[in-house]
Amino acid sequence: MHKLGTPYSYWQVSKTNVILQRTPKPPQPITFPVASRKLTLDLQHTAIIVVDMQNDFCSVGGWLDHIGVNTQPLLKPIETLNKLLPTLRLAEVPVIWLNWGNRPDRLNLSPSVLHVYNATGEGSGIGEPLPHNGSHVLEQGSWGAAPVDGLHIEVDDIHVDKYRMSGFWDTQLDSILRNLAIDTILFAGVNIDQCVMATLQDAVCLGYDSILLEDCCATTSPAFCTEATLYNIQQCYGFVANSADVLEAIATPTREENDYATRNRRTL
Repeated sequence: MHKLGTPYSYWQVSKTNVILQRTPKPPQPITFPVASRKLTLDLQHTAIIVVDMQNDFCSVGGWLDHIGVNTQPLLKPIETLNKLLPTLRLAEVPVIWLNWGNRPDRLNLSPSVLHVYNATGEGSGIGEPLPHNGSHVLEQGSWGAAPVDGLHIEVDDIHVDKYRMSGFWDTQLDSILRNLAIDTILFAGVNIDQCVMATLQDAVCLGYDSILLEDCCATTSPAFCTEATLYNIQQCYGFVANSADVLEAIATPTREENDYATRNRRTL
């Protein structure tokens, strides 16, 4: 028999048979604190999405720096991500880098999207070259769309271009997640109150369980924007957690988690 699909969702086919039955992997539950409760998820059906950790937002010489924004705060998630992601990879949790990377002709972008990045029409907006280095702003294949230096990225990580604040509009993200059999998403990246929040909101509307990793996010917005984002996520959309608690949960599974995994293995 030959497998068609991903390691998480595939058919088995031959000249004489087609097997549509998916073979589930043994569950890998972990439990960690969120607000005043404990949350348990299955790492076998979990992915992490890292949003917009790219040069145009995070690096000196990028678009935000060009318009006068201090990008230093956006480097904060690098250290925590570099601690968290190797452990998630070992647990076979897909790592998805979700960056702006627009078509050079911008034919899928409306004026309302373009206006956000060039309100007067006189600056360097989406797809236009920055005057000091020639990088085309947020354009696929440009320096500005590439991940910021310092992040540890592996060859098996997944890269998805996005074209809006939300990474789900007009992109391949939803199809990829469903083919990976994902139902729970950990969110990280920048800006917490803009593209991270917009993508998380759409994830919840599409039926995904969503958990924001607060210490893996940052923003250049005023502090009240982060406060409002955290409040709204916990109140309306999902959960807020800390990456250190996730790491501890993976390293030291509880007896209840082990019992749960054992019971489910027996039913597979």
